[in-house]
Amino acid sequence: MFTGIISEVGRIQKIEKIDGGKKLVIECSFGEDVHIDESIAVNGVCLTVIAFDDASFTVQSVEETLRKTNLGDLRVGSHVNLERSLTLEKAIEGHIVQGHVDTTATITEVVKKGADLLVHLEYPKKYEDYIVGRGSVAIDGISLTVARSEGNKFAVAIIPYTWENTNLLYKSEGDSVNIEFDIFGKYIVQYLEKRSGQTAEK
Repeated sequence: MFTGIISEVGRIQKIEKIDGGKKLVIECSFGEDVHIDESIAVNGVCLTVIAFDDASFTVQSVEETLRKTNLGDLRVGSHVNLERSLTLEKAIEGHIVQGHVDTTATITEVVKKGADLLVHLEYPKKYEDYIVGRGSVAIDGISLTVARSEGNKFAVAIIPYTWENTNLLYKSEGDSVNIEFDIFGKYIVQYLEKRSGQTAEK
């Protein structure tokens, strides 16, 4: 489990094709503190550490994850958001993030508004019910608040600190980002859908 508060921005050091997926070696500052089987969110995707050294850690990603997320677009040198899993000593400063990406969205526009940046995104229409104004959403693992929403498009306001200390600094229009919708919102939508189905059957 994660909170959507990015620990740091790592960099892809090496990508190796393996049977059924890829192996990613990611540069970071906390390599010496990592342990085998630790869960780390990479661009919001929960991955398991299989090896590490003082300056990096290694994870594997299967083909399904590569297709469903933007991990398949990564290249050597790509910048990725990193968050280590939540512990009992940490405060939940963002919102509850599972590291289970639901879909990807495309950045359609970045607009400077005062000190903030307004990032506009478009995502598949079938997920429209999961986005609400002022609700929470994780974008490449970053806990953000929906500033506005219309149909299958929404926008989030990014403060300068978040822009400069996450991989958003390296993003531009047309780029893909991972989206994880709020877990509580997903439960509510599922409950209402099931309730509606039961009512219709009666």
